[in-house]
Amino acid sequence: MSKLVIAAIGPASSVQDGGRHGAQRYGLTPSGAMDRLALAAANALIGNPPFTAAIEIGPFGAVLAARHGAVRVALTGAPRNADIAGHTVAFDTSMTLGDGESLTLGFARGGSFSYLAIEGGIAGEPMFGSLAVNARAGLGSPYPRPLQAGDELQTAAASGGAERRIDLPGQGDGPIRVVMGPQDDEFGEAATKLFLDSEWKISATSDRMGYRLEGPVIKHLHGHNIVSDGTVNGSVQVPGNGAPIVLMPDRGTSGGYPKIATVITSDLGRFAQISAGRNFRFKAVSMAAAQAELREFARQLRALPDRVKPSDAFDLNIEALRDANVAGAAVSAVDAGTWQMPSADALTPD
Repeated sequence: MSKLVIAAIGPASSVQDGGRHGAQRYGLTPSGAMDRLALAAANALIGNPPFTAAIEIGPFGAVLAARHGAVRVALTGAPRNADIAGHTVAFDTSMTLGDGESLTLGFARGGSFSYLAIEGGIAGEPMFGSLAVNARAGLGSPYPRPLQAGDELQTAAASGGAERRIDLPGQGDGPIRVVMGPQDDEFGEAATKLFLDSEWKISATSDRMGYRLEGPVIKHLHGHNIVSDGTVNGSVQVPGNGAPIVLMPDRGTSGGYPKIATVITSDLGRFAQISAGRNFRFKAVSMAAAQAELREFARQLRALPDRVKPSDAFDLNIEALRDANVAGAAVSAVDAGTWQMPSADALTPD
């Protein structure tokens, strides 16, 4: 087998797949990718099932090297500078790392998480049916913690297949849509209006368990304690300090704070990609609208393999381009003789 060796990597980077499901009633958190569409797109590029385990790379950079053979990978998610042996590579494409070559990734731009899928997946021992890492619970494989320099991931040798690209559907940058409740009656009309009409920011103290929001204080009508009940990805809890927390894949399966709203499933990936300090708003939608958006999201996931095309990437010789006269003849804006077309009479032979 080949190896993908982690030479350097920032925090908040780990192995994630579609998550572990079916045991939340026992308190087993689902975990899994923060942006499921980006994970599925990366896997589609290299022929893996959509939620095969991949490397979820946080906002900081990384350097990964192929060892003991070539490794074929695909990059999606938050864009960032990326190169192999000094040659720039594009996102939403597959690429092959030759034995000994390194992929260098810079800081994320306009998002938080990128996904590096590996052809054939990552070798590991599933824990409760998943490789997804939850560091707090000590779950995940091959390392039950965030990745760090020196880690080695066993992978399949590259197939040598032609590289491919994918054109992803636009996600838009509108408000994050929510269904109100299930405990919005614990806040009252004024607090609900404040929640929906205000601009919010993601706190830098956020993590995979929950995104803390910075904005106005949301006041409770009857105190902040309720009988603990179930939570879901996207539950918006409001603790005693009035600062909402949006629960993410490493959340607890139950909680005792009132939940003013729930981010709809089809917007969770877009919400997860909001970088700390960036303004955004919420928008309330009906349950029927949320269900319709979920059906559309499922359709997009199923259609990802149909969006994969042969890559039209080519090597660009910057030095040769710099030396070439690609603009043609030079003109002067103040010398009409250099740019005016000759008249029809001038083109007529004598």
